[in-house]
Amino acid sequence: MKILVVIPTYNERENLGDLLPQVLDLDPDLSVLVVDDNSPDGTAEVAREFGERTGRVHVLGRPGKLGLGSAYVAGFRWALANTDARFVFEMDADFSHDPKYLPEMVRLAEEENVDLVVGSRYIGGGANVVNWPISRLILSYSANVYARIVTGLPLTDSTGGYKCFRREVLAAIDLDRVRSDGYGFQIELNFNAWKSGFKIREIPIVFVDRHSGTSKMSRKIIYEAFWLVWKLRFTSLWGGAKAKREDRPR
Repeated sequence: MKILVVIPTYNERENLGDLLPQVLDLDPDLSVLVVDDNSPDGTAEVAREFGERTGRVHVLGRPGKLGLGSAYVAGFRWALANTDARFVFEMDADFSHDPKYLPEMVRLAEEENVDLVVGSRYIGGGANVVNWPISRLILSYSANVYARIVTGLPLTDSTGGYKCFRREVLAAIDLDRVRSDGYGFQIELNFNAWKSGFKIREIPIVFVDRHSGTSKMSRKIIYEAFWLVWKLRFTSLWGGAKAKREDRPR
């Protein structure tokens, strides 16, 4: 396979049944890994049925709700150990990330040699978000401005979860040291890729709030991200520079 899309799930049966055909139809060299946290609604069974029919959907089951960050880390480890995929995606199961942007993200990575393509809700200063209350929009936009100021990370949307990684980026990041979740997880991965010298680009996307289900945002996630950016900044200052992108095998 050329592309693996990692989709973490918990009670996403309704959404997943609609999403998987749309994603799989985008590219015959694309496969999906569903990382399911023991959803009681049968999400994993839906994914397995697609896998049996298509041979392109895999399921990584976990014993319970262990957090979004750890779900992606588990998915990335599975991708590196079990596939030769050149590009690995993060993507939500609830259609807040429109599959139509995936081909452009792959094109950028391939044709312009970009290592990490980020789908941005805020590129150009605009807020391309649909169905969010103004309080949630202000929180998200402010968090990204705050992260950019504290860390220097050159992204308008460092907390978004729609991304395309070149395989080498995930192989270079020490996934054992990535402990954050939610907003913080996304910032941490972007920061590590940037500090390792990898080439990052953003593309504008329209983010549409969940089709069904409930938001997983919490105060814990917000507080974690608030303090994480300072940890990243000081760890970077004390830890020294990592190997640059041009020094890595391609």
